[in-house]
Parts: sequence; C-alpha cells; structure tokens
Amino acid sequence: MLEAVLYLALNIYHEARNEPLQGQIAVAEVTLNRVESSYYPDTVKGVVLQSGKTSCAFSWTCDGKSDKPHEKKAWEKSIQIAETMYDAYMEEARVTVVGKDALFYHATYVKPYWLSDVSRIKKVGRHIFYAKKGKGI
Repeated sequence: MLEAVLYLALNIYHEARNEPLQGQIAVAEVTLNRVESSYYPDTVKGVVLQSGKTSCAFSWTCDGKSDKPHEKKAWEKSIQIAETMYDAYMEEARVTVVGKDALFYHATYVKPYWLSDVSRIKKVGRHIFYAKKGKGI
C-alpha cells in the first residue's frame, strides 16, 4: 500500500469511521486539500502527522492511544475510500463533498478556539467543515 493511502486511510478511520460515507469522504478531502495548500506539509503523511508546540493537526495522532485500527470492517472501508480519493486526487478528477477550500473541521460537540478565523462551509454528519476566512459560504 502506498504511504499516502495508508495515512489517508488512518485519518479517515480515526476521524470519521462512525460517520456516513459523505463524512468520511469530507475528512479525506480536507486532508488532501491541506496537501495542496502552501500552509501545510506537501505529503499526506506530513499533513496527518503535523504537530505544533501545543497541539496536533488531528488529535488521534497525539492522544497517547494506539493508532492501530481494531475494527476490521471500518478499517477496510477506510482503505477503500482512501484508495479512491487518492487515485482521483492524482488524476485531478477529485471527488468532492465540501470543496477545494475546506481546510478545517471539528466535531459538532466541540467549540475550537480558531472559529473566528474561518468561514463555515457545511455540516456533514457530526462534523462542521470550514475554509479560511472569506472562502466559505
């Protein structure tokens, strides 16, 4: 398996495995959008594992828990979605739910400190997706 597909699948699995298909696609889309953005690392692995002084881009990467997928069906589905999304990305035939400007999201039950810096795009499942200020709806 390609490293990019592995890390994309891990991000889908840990961030959205209990979400509807559209939500899993949207998480993959944000990950790939970050790869394209000059504000983030230029590889899927770099984006997924990115961390700062006080936080990580995706909380599952620094929560101290095992990152090994334990739900077989959910993991297999995450791999399938990751392969499809990455292949489409590489062929410039992207699959989209939240659009190319979506760079951020959070679960509906949290209120992150960075909300004043972004524009809401849409809610998908239990996540709300955002673009940089001025790019959302």
